[in-house]
Amino acid sequence: FEELQRRPLEPDIITYTALISAYGKSDQWEKAVELFAELQHRGLTPTIITYGALISACGNGGQWETALQLFDELQRRGLEPTIITYSALISACEKG
Repeated sequence: FEELQRRPLEPDIITYTALISAYGKSDQWEKAVELFAELQHRGLTPTIITYGALISACGNGGQWETALQLFDELQRRGLEPTIITYSALISACEKG
């Protein structure tokens, strides 16, 4: 990822979402949250898929309260939750 940033290619929302998902699956929820902040700082808009990946990452890290906050945030942004988003949120709350 760092090499991609050094090249003239810019990571897009798909790249960030894939990395957030990968961090979540490897129990690195904090890094996933950092990437989420970074993508927004770069002016990218998170999608419902991005939020789902981050909610899942937080759930895997036992951060159910953060997952709930993210769910509220995505709704305030006007994004429509999917069955996958709901499933990630339920799983996060179940683990907490």
